[in-house]
Amino acid sequence: MMFLWVISGIPFAIFFLILDTNIILQIQPHLFTFFCGVGFVQSCYYPPVSMNRKKIIAITLGIIAFDIGAEIGFVLWLRPLYARGIEWPAMIFGIIASVLLAVGLLPPYFELAKRQGQVVGINFVFIALDSLGAYFSIASVCVGDMDILSIVLYAVIAVLELGIVISHVIWLCRFKWFGNDNKNGVQSDGSETDGTDVDVYMDGVTEIGTEKIKDTDIVSTYELDLEESEGSGSETHTKQSPSALFQTVTRGNSETVKGV
Repeated sequence: MMFLWVISGIPFAIFFLILDTNIILQIQPHLFTFFCGVGFVQSCYYPPVSMNRKKIIAITLGIIAFDIGAEIGFVLWLRPLYARGIEWPAMIFGIIASVLLAVGLLPPYFELAKRQGQVVGINFVFIALDSLGAYFSIASVCVGDMDILSIVLYAVIAVLELGIVISHVIWLCRFKWFGNDNKNGVQSDGSETDGTDVDVYMDGVTEIGTEKIKDTDIVSTYELDLEESEGSGSETHTKQSPSALFQTVTRGNSETVKGV
């Protein structure tokens, strides 16, 4: 995702430099590329990638060299053509930038599909600031030359990021704020329950009703069920059937978690 955004900043910058628009729109792609580059380097350095420092430095220097060379070469070549009314070369860079930006925002949607629409690992402050930047950029383009491709370029970012926010709001409505699915006996992962309120937390704690138990405390169907005999203290080992259900929680004077 971050690598695609870094690469998309290059045609993004070339496009606006060729158009010779106001200075703000020419600076923005470079700032976008810089901050995305910082995020890309961090994603390479820290786990789970944990890439070698020399390799990270080599990749970074290669991207910088390619960026500088591409901007100087294409801008000096295509800006005079655009001034004479030949616009299609600049449009190619605008289209490439739009496609790369959109592709870079598609991976989060696959994660949303896995989690019933829940957003995990994305900072909403970042989403808000980036979206505001897109909206203000659209406004600045409308006030200026009213370039349609420039509007599309920013609108792609705004729409995809808005979709991420809407997805999380829908998830909150379904499983946190109103909880209609849980009341009907359906967990947030789509499985059916017996109607008991079940809340699953990211730290491995499952809440059933008012009681919380750790996932590590739940007896697997592939483990042995240990039953203590009264008075003798001996243990009877009974192997559970692999096709049995995972757990049953009973309440009373004593609470027992056992395979059914």
